[in-house]
This record gives sequence, C-alpha cells and structure tokens, in this order.
Amino acid sequence: MDVIIINIATILLTIVLMETLSWAMHKYLFHGPLWFIHKTHHQQRHGWFELNDLFSIGFAALALWLMWAGHITLDYRFWIGTGISTYGTIYFIFHDWFIHNRFKAFKSDNRYLSAIRRAHKIHHKSTAKNPSEEFGLLVVGRKWFRG
Repeated sequence: MDVIIINIATILLTIVLMETLSWAMHKYLFHGPLWFIHKTHHQQRHGWFELNDLFSIGFAALALWLMWAGHITLDYRFWIGTGISTYGTIYFIFHDWFIHNRFKAFKSDNRYLSAIRRAHKIHHKSTAKNPSEEFGLLVVGRKWFRG
C-alpha cells in the first residue's frame, strides 16, 4: 500500500513540477532565445501543426524514455514519466482543445475554466515576443477570476 501512495504522490508532484517548469520555460525560453520556434504559436495557424509543437514532441519523448527506462521494475522513472504524460494530456485537453479549438471546442461556464481561457487569450493578444503576461496553463492570476 505504501508503494501505491508513493507512486501516486510521484505522479502528482511531477504534474505540479511540470506546471512550474512549463511556466518558467514559457516565460524565459519560449519568449526568449526559443522565440523563433514559439512565435508560430502566436501567429495564425495554416494547417494542423505548427513548429511550436516540437516542444510537446520533446516532452513526450522524455516521458516515453523515462517510462521505458523504469518499466521493468516500475521504479521512480516510470512514475515521473507517467506524471509528465499526464500533464501532457491535461495540456492537450486544456490548451489545444479547450482554448485553441484544434478540435470542436467544448463550452463551459465554469469559473476556473473561464479564467484560464481569459488569461490565455490575453497572453496571445500580443503577437510579439514582448510584452506578454500569464505564462502558466493551470495556474493564472486572480484578476482573471472575475464574477
């Protein structure tokens, strides 16, 4: 039973760390030296894929490698890879589907989901590297939770 709790905790901690790492990477790398790739996400998409999708492919490759490296003994690498994959699934549902409508969007009046959508839309208001605000996916400023 202790092993199950540790594994679940590892997955949950990895999700939290992925949100933190993603925020920092988005702010300091994607809107910094990697802007030449990320800017395709701030432009109108001409097709289903954009160069920015390379970042998701990189995270997916890391997650799969970790899961493969730890799959025989189901050690911490497997559970960290599972956490990264879970975050990637959350990212896909919230970001690509709910916010950017890569598929037929689903609607929601949920206060939290509306705040995430508002914050992300303001992030994309600028098509330039700077200025920009709200770099997170799941955690956004309180000002977006208007009544």
